[in-house]
Amino acid sequence: MNKPNYHIMLVDDHTLFRNGLRILLNNLNEYTVSGEAANGQEFLDLLETQTPDLVLLDIDMPVMDGIEAASRAIKKNPDLKIITLSMYGEEDYYYKMVDAGVKGFLLKDSDIQEVKQALETVAEGGTYFSSELLQNLVSSLRSKSQHHEKQNVLSERETEILILICQGFSNQEIADQLFISKRTVDKHRSNILEKSESKNTAQLVMYAIKNQLVEI
Repeated sequence: MNKPNYHIMLVDDHTLFRNGLRILLNNLNEYTVSGEAANGQEFLDLLETQTPDLVLLDIDMPVMDGIEAASRAIKKNPDLKIITLSMYGEEDYYYKMVDAGVKGFLLKDSDIQEVKQALETVAEGGTYFSSELLQNLVSSLRSKSQHHEKQNVLSERETEILILICQGFSNQEIADQLFISKRTVDKHRSNILEKSESKNTAQLVMYAIKNQLVEI
């Protein structure tokens, strides 16, 4: 069975970087770069006429940055799947991008296999964090919170389910592991989102890291 062909939009102000990434992605059978923009405003303009399956979006751009662009784009199209292209030292932006509703984070120096893994994960409805980026994020969050007590408001069962969510398991897979129904997991997940004041899986991951519930 042939794999689906996903249309990708590249949004980055560096032409050379876009050109290189386009060549790499177009060499993968299941992906086609169907649109490019050099800043957030160009990206929003393109969305008026195109509906990409996936977006690779830079944070730091002229005219309109990635944070504002992602927020506006997802507000207009909540199903839009955006992966942030990040550089070292941009950890302070991650919460804002997660709040905007992006589905993943990739370091700009990631190899093509990791890019492919991120695209596959997000295309299938998951959330992807670069492992190196997660290490930086964990260090950053822990250094900021080392003088503060952990504030986990979840029950023992909810914490158990959150850890499995962070490990990438679906609700059905979690139900199978814990020998409970999927409906019960769905209810727990809803409670976890509400208690942690999270809107999506990416925010749940951030919550788990901040409260040292997961080891990366």
